[in-house]
Amino acid sequence: MDEVAGAFASFRKMLDQSPELRMLVKSPAISAAEQTKAMTALLAGANISGIAGNFLRLVAAKRRLYALPAIMDAYARLVDAAKGVVRAEATVAAPLAPEQTVALRQALASVAGGKQVILDVKTDPAIIGGVIVKLGSRMVDASVKTKLNSIRTRMKEVG
Repeated sequence: MDEVAGAFASFRKMLDQSPELRMLVKSPAISAAEQTKAMTALLAGANISGIAGNFLRLVAAKRRLYALPAIMDAYARLVDAAKGVVRAEATVAAPLAPEQTVALRQALASVAGGKQVILDVKTDPAIIGGVIVKLGSRMVDASVKTKLNSIRTRMKEVG
């Protein structure tokens, strides 16, 4: 499981960094044979073999490379579920201090039923202040921007 997840992460990194690879994955103009040949060479160069390599070549042969990012995301979610890990994303206006990050991770772990939480913190000054947290399918928006927009909407309804 970890070997395949690592291979997928490696491939994802290559996909994110290479516009040519993204074109290979998304282009319907490239034949299955060409995609398979290119994937075989790419996987050999990246030292991706075994189950993950065979799976990626199969996806290319069946002309489903366009679905590969979604497939890899779904596999990562399955691995996380098997390990009892939950991923969360927090958007804040300014970078968090280390103790704030730890406190947020602990609060999310208690909400997630004590599971280990992997927290990805992003900074977006546009939210003005507060935090937006996504934990699985749940989202809590406690940003100042959202509160101001809510107040603006209510004022328009009154006037």
